[in-house]
Amino acid sequence: MKKRIMWLCFAVTAVALVVFSVIATDIYYKNSVEHVRTYLSAYLAAFDETRTPDTAYAEELSAALGGARVTFLSADGAFLADSEDEDDGSRALRTEVADAIRDGEGFDVRSSPTMGESFAYFCRRYQSCLVRVAVRTDSVWGIYVQGLPAICCFLAADALVCLVITYLSTGFMLKPMEDLVRSAAKGERVVPACRELEPVADLINRMNAAAEKRLLSSKREREQVVKAQQSKDEFIANVTHEMNTPLTSIRGFAELLVSGSLEGERAQKASATILAQSERLQNLVASIINYSEIDSEDLPVYEVDASRIARELLAALAPEIAEHKLVLLSEIRDGVILKSRHERVNELFGNIIRNAIRYNREGGSVSVLLTPEAFTVSDTGIGIAEEDRARIFDRFFTVDKSHNGKNGGFGLGLSVVKKLCKKQGWGLFVESEPGKGSTFRICFSGEGDAAKNS
Repeated sequence: MKKRIMWLCFAVTAVALVVFSVIATDIYYKNSVEHVRTYLSAYLAAFDETRTPDTAYAEELSAALGGARVTFLSADGAFLADSEDEDDGSRALRTEVADAIRDGEGFDVRSSPTMGESFAYFCRRYQSCLVRVAVRTDSVWGIYVQGLPAICCFLAADALVCLVITYLSTGFMLKPMEDLVRSAAKGERVVPACRELEPVADLINRMNAAAEKRLLSSKREREQVVKAQQSKDEFIANVTHEMNTPLTSIRGFAELLVSGSLEGERAQKASATILAQSERLQNLVASIINYSEIDSEDLPVYEVDASRIARELLAALAPEIAEHKLVLLSEIRDGVILKSRHERVNELFGNIIRNAIRYNREGGSVSVLLTPEAFTVSDTGIGIAEEDRARIFDRFFTVDKSHNGKNGGFGLGLSVVKKLCKKQGWGLFVESEPGKGSTFRICFSGEGDAAKNS
């Protein structure tokens, strides 16, 4: 990745350097041409109108002007004499000569058709004749070729600078994220290197603290020092795996933004992706914290209207049910009152119904039944294979891996359901047949073993 960024930076700066050198050469050339016009005009102050405009005087005047080419022409541009050229053809159609005949003075830069070299010409009209002086000059391309060695040196220096800057900048930008991931993977306390990562670091620290608390509690029971360690290792491995996708996306787009290769709308889309993946990462950690806090939560229970909660959930999930083109069949008995807490009943019912929607087939159905004795949800979805039934309540386990993380799911929903049922003393049962669907039932009258009754 660093090599690609370095080459991209080098290509951009190299193109900029070449374009700049071309523009600078053109500006230099134009300025030099204007300077040549000024001193050629000054040269003509040495012309003596009393002298005969012949070859001898042309050569003498040329020597006095440091070797400048001198040409004498008649008033209509006919050749009279030249210090270097013996071609006696008319010069009347030459730009500088035509301008001098018309305006009194003329100037032009071009390759001489008779000498085969590039000249700057200045011609002035006098009473007796036209006098033209010329000096050899470089073309724009000639000047650019002379500067090529310097440009090559600059390109070499540019490559070195791009290499150093790319190495330092990518390391500086990505190191905080890499440290965050490493610390999270090790279970250490995370200290964010920048303000933007403080919310994620805080959630990870809370998650690690909760995990550590559970580990210490488990160690007090000797038959549990090995089981607890294995649980922690699996937990951290699962968290690291779930974090990898959003962090990889954040890192990739951050490197593109750092390199400057994204601009305008593309940069905005990249920033939006980074924000969305950061929110996904935060939701994941929040879900883990919520899962971890269920065991330690010791809040008082009260009478909860489960009938109202079920109806409100179905109303809220109606758009999602319609989006999946599912048929909803519901029977919610009135007056179902449970001793619990509103948020926990809402979470328990919601997780089971959402699973029935998420793992259903298009055009299938979802059946919801709530009675004073039980809460039952059936679907016509993909079902659960026999070898997976013992694991569906494990953390981060999903029957269909393509659904992992989709619509906010991280494989924690059924784990939360199992924990809540155990805390409440309710029975949890599941029946399923692959390809035909599943039925989840919560019995409010007593405990049940989900694995044995699956």
